[in-house]
Amino acid sequence: MDYPVYIGLIGSGNCSYTVCRLAEEMGAEIGRRGWTLVCGGLGGVMEGAAKGCMENGGNTVGILPGLTKESANPYIKVPVPTGLGDGRNLLIVRASDVLVAISGGYGTLSEIALALKMNKKVIGLQTWNYIRGIRYVSDPLDAVQEIEKEILRSGFCQKA
Repeated sequence: MDYPVYIGLIGSGNCSYTVCRLAEEMGAEIGRRGWTLVCGGLGGVMEGAAKGCMENGGNTVGILPGLTKESANPYIKVPVPTGLGDGRNLLIVRASDVLVAISGGYGTLSEIALALKMNKKVIGLQTWNYIRGIRYVSDPLDAVQEIEKEILRSGFCQKA
């Protein structure tokens, strides 16, 4: 059975317009390739990425910190309320095949740490600097190339 590739998009719940546009561009690239975007489902980087993904034909999953589906941003097709608060970061990382970090605060840093501990590929795009294990890139197309390499290397079920 072919399963979709799940790309975790992690980043700040509040961000500048420029960072939001970067997240939207990354989400658009994910959507164009038919990959599924997994994120925290709220605002900022998460909303920008979900918007770009949904507008380009992709599926979006929001792993929410609270108990209601209604807390998801309007671009989340599959809201998953957890009631776990920041503990939901573990679920985002576990569900993702590859993660892309854009900007971010300490919540993003915790997701990066969990992903690296689980030997998951983390791609950094204007995020925390100097973390061993992150593959830093300069733009969404470079991030896509790294994702495709990881999909091929790991043998995920869907074509790159």
